[in-house]
Amino acid sequence: MTPADLSRTVLHAVRRAVDEDALRAPVPARVRVERTRPGGSGDYACAVALQLAGPAALPALEVARILRERVAAEPGVGRVEITGPGFLSFTLDAPAESDRAVLAAVREQGLAYGHGDALRDEIHQFHHAREVRAAVTAQAVFRLLVAQGARGRTTCEQAPDPDWIRLGVTVNAYGTPPTPLTEIRPVPAGATAGELLERLGPDAARWGLLRAAGHDRAALGPELLVQGEANPLFRVRYAHARARALTRGAAALGFTAEAPPYGESPTEPAADTAPAPYDRAARPLLDLIADHPGVLLAGARHRAPDRVARQLEAVAHAFFDFHDSCPPLPAGDEKPSAAHRARLAIAEAAGTVLAGGLSLLGIRAPEHL
Repeated sequence: MTPADLSRTVLHAVRRAVDEDALRAPVPARVRVERTRPGGSGDYACAVALQLAGPAALPALEVARILRERVAAEPGVGRVEITGPGFLSFTLDAPAESDRAVLAAVREQGLAYGHGDALRDEIHQFHHAREVRAAVTAQAVFRLLVAQGARGRTTCEQAPDPDWIRLGVTVNAYGTPPTPLTEIRPVPAGATAGELLERLGPDAARWGLLRAAGHDRAALGPELLVQGEANPLFRVRYAHARARALTRGAAALGFTAEAPPYGESPTEPAADTAPAPYDRAARPLLDLIADHPGVLLAGARHRAPDRVARQLEAVAHAFFDFHDSCPPLPAGDEKPSAAHRARLAIAEAAGTVLAGGLSLLGIRAPEHL
């Protein structure tokens, strides 16, 4: 079960409680679940009971009890606890099952993994100055919102710079429109689009403009072109290219990630639990892959493409740690095993997340680097 799945499960429980007249309160448009903080209980936590206590005219603990029995019966949820004044804490079923669901979702949805319709009822107009960082940021925010089902357009105070097109920026109109709008005004880049394109090219320029939070100055120096792991953009794109190379290497060796359930194969005995030689190394990467939809939604809601960039950096870092600890390809005379196929599935999912995130930022993800 992914975080998005859990959010929908809790929302369904609220709707059932209202339909059954166990709870008299308006059903919220969405329910937010977050990873449990250090020292907390369970895998995820939710404050929906506190949110509904006032409208329901019930103590938050009572609302939590009403919801707990309905959520606990859902597939994929192992345990539901009530903590503090009425928080719901969820422990999901065995990690192997949850991980399979996440990897299956990435494989099925491809570059659209993490897209959704949480903001489908929202319409936005983003208005920005005739300045390259404002234009690129507005375009990236627009992409993130569209990926979550919202609609809208971007407008500029003046006629757009022709060089913006080479940075993937389009403007629907310019001038001050007579409708409600959201201003996008990050700290200016201090250079024109033409200057950045000449020095950095479109991909490095966009990364530099989007990587820093809007209230911080963008780093736009030659370090963005360094072909080494000290450059986060290179590391992200290299992790993607390496993941694609693993798929090609596996094909050359005659196997794919499309394997029987984790821990089983036609030539190996079935196991009730996943083999554990690399569980510890895989955990950070699997958690980041599972968190990706929530990061995209948060980036859209907070108008913060920098959150997506930082998520991609974290995925790339975890990918290399996993790759180095648990090679997805057999070495020497070693034959491909169920473990190799499972590792390959994780690596491919990481590559898909990196490519999808870069695409939303308007940056290419080369298969060879």
